[in-house]
Amino acid sequence: MGNKTTLSLDERKVHGKKVAKLRSEGLVPGVVYGAEMEPISVQVAANVFDKTYRQAGTYTPVHLNIGSKKKIAMIKEVDIDPVRGEVRHVSFHAVKASDPVVAVVPVRLVGEGESEAEKNGLVVLQTLDQIEVKALPMDLPEAVEISILGLKEAGEKLTLAAAELPEGVEYVEHDDGRVDEELEEGEEKPTILDTMVASVWEPAALQAANEAAAGDAEDESEVESENGGDDEAASAEESEDKSE
Repeated sequence: MGNKTTLSLDERKVHGKKVAKLRSEGLVPGVVYGAEMEPISVQVAANVFDKTYRQAGTYTPVHLNIGSKKKIAMIKEVDIDPVRGEVRHVSFHAVKASDPVVAVVPVRLVGEGESEAEKNGLVVLQTLDQIEVKALPMDLPEAVEISILGLKEAGEKLTLAAAELPEGVEYVEHDDGRVDEELEEGEEKPTILDTMVASVWEPAALQAANEAAAGDAEDESEVESENGGDDEAASAEESEDKSE
């Protein structure tokens, strides 16, 4: 965990369409909700919230001061205007320090540029950017860190098993839906620890793989475009039929 993140909020009396005036004044409307509490409508200066959001993201608990009320919360949802890029609304999920929570945290490679593989001209490709973990709010890590210093040759891979989680932190396991009958003889059902985080590539092989992936994406786009054209034609014919 990093330094304690604190944010002071004001209770909000304005609701509905009137919140547009708040936004024009540089304020972000929001709500704080959680178990065993009535939701609290809040507001905060946009520049103050932006700074907190950059520090905490959605995986670091924030200590909220709402007048005389104090809460520990996670930034649960941030609604951003797609055109202006401004925050339109924020939701805080209040949690108890004694109750475990699930959060998505970044996966960070340690030792980039220093591995033997990279020094020999190979490329270490990160394939997992974030992962769900479960821990007490104050024990949530800022990131899951995995060292790549031991990578040497093309074809080598790193999985989540290589990471050392802090005490009290665990991965959230998701069932892939495969039943034992679907496994090959002698094959063990994979766990979250088998999730690949990074792999080593020859530059030429990586470029070829990227070009092949781009070609597949173009093919899919062409199919969707053709289907879309048929849909648009059908819609136009339907509109003409109704106008008649």
